[in-house]
Amino acid sequence: MTAPTPAVPWQTLAADPATVARYEAKVHRGPGPTDCHWWLGAISDSGHGKLRAGSRPAGTSRVVSAHVLGFAIHLGAAALQEGVIVRHSCDEASCQNPAHWLIGDRLQNIADFQARRGLTGHALADVRGAAGRAVAVRDAILAADPGEEPAAIEAALAAGNPSGVRQDTLW
Repeated sequence: MTAPTPAVPWQTLAADPATVARYEAKVHRGPGPTDCHWWLGAISDSGHGKLRAGSRPAGTSRVVSAHVLGFAIHLGAAALQEGVIVRHSCDEASCQNPAHWLIGDRLQNIADFQARRGLTGHALADVRGAAGRAVAVRDAILAADPGEEPAAIEAALAAGNPSGVRQDTLW
């Protein structure tokens, strides 16, 4: 029998200056407040950013989802209770823009996915999947010359929609 995984100490991690600095160093902010802020670090199979947070000597070291850590840093850890997840209103798994995060539960997240996955040209309809899309955007940003990131991001996003047809979201 395996021991239960201890709860993540979100408040402790969000208050740790070294963890916050590691997190912030991996976020590429878009030029406008409504643009996605892209994760430039490790990416999971689900397309979410991953980061080692905390400190081994302090016993708080663990690999966490970047957007959940970002939520704790920017919006507070109090809402991060058992069964609560951080959802993306933009449907970009690697997005780190606090304005794009919503608190909810797994069923709400599944309902969001089901409602929007078939929209032509939408992030959830990307032929590469969420991880492939996140990796493509990350790699495009890292390879772009300074100032050329917006065009590189647009090209990386467009590559996941080979038809070129785009349907704007309904909200």
